[in-house]
Amino acid sequence: MSLRVSKPCALALSVSASIAQADVQAPYVEEMIVTGSRVLERIDEVPASVTVISAAEIAEDIKVNTELSSLLGIRVPGMSASTGSSSNSGQNLRGRPPLILIDGVPQSTPLRNGKLGIRSIDAGVIENIEVIKGATSVYGNGAAGGVINYITKKARTDSSLNGELAFGTNFSAINTEDTLGTRIQLGVDGGIDQFNYLINGVLENNGVQRDAEGDVIGLQYGLSDVESRNLLTKFGFNFNDKNIVSLSYNYYEGRQDTDYVNVHGSVNSGVKSYAIKNGEKIPGEPQGPDGNENITLKYVSEDWFGNTNFTFDLYQQKINNVFFYSTRLADFDQGFEGGQSRIVSDKDGLRVNFNTSLNFSDVETTIIYGVDAISDTTKQDLVDGRIWVPEMEMENFAPYLQTKFVFAEDWVLKAGVRREDIDVSVTDYETMNRCSAPGVCTGSVSVTGGDIEYEATTYNLGFRYNGIEAFNPFFSYSEGFDVSDLGRLLRAATVTDIQQVRTEASIVENKEVGFSGSIDKLSYAFAYYESYSELGTVNVFNTVTGYYDPVRAPQDIWGYEAAIDYTLSDNISFGMTYTWIEGKNKEAGKYLSGREISPPKFTAYIDWQVSENLDISVDWLNSGSRDRFQPDDAGNYVGDEGPVSGFDLINLRASYQFNAWSTYVGIENLFNEDYYPAISEAITYSGYNTKGRGRWLTLGATYQF
Repeated sequence: MSLRVSKPCALALSVSASIAQADVQAPYVEEMIVTGSRVLERIDEVPASVTVISAAEIAEDIKVNTELSSLLGIRVPGMSASTGSSSNSGQNLRGRPPLILIDGVPQSTPLRNGKLGIRSIDAGVIENIEVIKGATSVYGNGAAGGVINYITKKARTDSSLNGELAFGTNFSAINTEDTLGTRIQLGVDGGIDQFNYLINGVLENNGVQRDAEGDVIGLQYGLSDVESRNLLTKFGFNFNDKNIVSLSYNYYEGRQDTDYVNVHGSVNSGVKSYAIKNGEKIPGEPQGPDGNENITLKYVSEDWFGNTNFTFDLYQQKINNVFFYSTRLADFDQGFEGGQSRIVSDKDGLRVNFNTSLNFSDVETTIIYGVDAISDTTKQDLVDGRIWVPEMEMENFAPYLQTKFVFAEDWVLKAGVRREDIDVSVTDYETMNRCSAPGVCTGSVSVTGGDIEYEATTYNLGFRYNGIEAFNPFFSYSEGFDVSDLGRLLRAATVTDIQQVRTEASIVENKEVGFSGSIDKLSYAFAYYESYSELGTVNVFNTVTGYYDPVRAPQDIWGYEAAIDYTLSDNISFGMTYTWIEGKNKEAGKYLSGREISPPKFTAYIDWQVSENLDISVDWLNSGSRDRFQPDDAGNYVGDEGPVSGFDLINLRASYQFNAWSTYVGIENLFNEDYYPAISEAITYSGYNTKGRGRWLTLGATYQF
């Protein structure tokens, strides 16, 4: 049977954990996480807003939509709804970009944030997802909005061979032409004596994506005709019960190869962007991640000395994200009518972590300390050889100390500090000439490179009280260090020396207060937060060039989140969440645009265990409206300031289990809502106003052995 168990999440929003069992009710298992403090700890001892998405919930959600952006948009309060595309631009965590991790290894490219990090792995190889909300210093640069950590599947060692085969198909229920997609996943794992292994592969082919009117959705960051592959391998060896070494490798790619072409519309024209087939192909290479590779060597020793555990990680990560072909990258003087950029990033990292446990009378004390070292080389060039963002080489060395004190079992106090020492080296370069029309060009500037040094100390402090089950209050203050998309600043330089570019880093301050609790079958939570940075980045329209230039200005963001879960009976449970957020440019007194601030979001679910073998669930997502800006004198909205209207999505899934087989059906957008994702209305650039997917049907089966 399938049972959803809900309980309050540490310091903020409730965590619902679905546990699958064959014939018996699952026992209560206290939830543990690793992301908050880099060591395994009870979730009720984490003084921060946390959402944990379990393996069972992931398995349920991919029966409707396999995209992680969709899953996170529904499951995580405080996170924007899905963009309906391959880009997570506009899908922020509390109004700021999150740092994406896979098993603790950074996937984001903060030196040139292309905002593709959420789609860096397939959901099928993930064990669970841990989301820490609010700026955090624990993981360093890039975590201005928080951390999303994809924890990959682990080998089961209870037998020498375990396996799972899953296959499915999906298609439009409005217009099936060219929409048929297929998905197959095969995984094996097991343990033999002291050795354990896991091999898991996913292959998915999307058909074209159609909206509620049956038209093909525009291809700008599109998901039509995308073929994705994911291979996860893990090998481990236990020297004894307390010393383990493991080697893992994950490869992901997902590229669009289609014979459809765009028909551009815009918010201001009132015409949607869509795609048609005309026998031609989009110029350039297929867009999407062309190989996202992670390799990690990990050594864990319990009782390294005294009461101290030791973890050593050595990792390498490579990214090659190819963007769509755009005429906005034209340079008519050189004969280029358009262009296609890509972000290439290579990271080599070392993490050394110690965890010492001490007990003084009634005070349980944990001291976590260590160092992060990372070398990151990132650039953004064009497929045709032009350089848009020069190569940036970053060396980052960061020692840290995190402490936790538990007084009289019920009072939890946390405090920590992290020191950032960063050196970024940039070669001499020329900014790229771009033309919006013949004779209307940005021109190029020769810029002298050099070294940019950053030094910062960030702090965090939080407490939580767990003495009353019905009311667990908390407070937290945390700081995050953010080198704000340095590459974007460099490519827009109008000065001749890099030292004259406003490349200062930001310290993001996050304050949060809230409570959670449970009364009988009801659990609930609430959190209010404020986030401030002295130097955020906003865009201002340049009327001469027709492009948008980055401007450094202080940002203030505030909001609240609430959640309720209720177990109606042994076989029926439901819950709701609500998210509200707002933000302003403090210097100009102007609201932040739709790229940073998403409209209010309401979600609800109901799970019904109809019988021992049949389970039915329904999800409801309501994305609200936001209209903060005025059009220009010509009646057009500019930049990211388009008015956003609301929409409702209802998703339905049902699964039936018999013996080792499980079959399922999923329907996304059950009532065929005709809508634009919020970011599609906020961004006024031509071609970005693509609609969301119409009614979509998914069928599949899983066999376990």
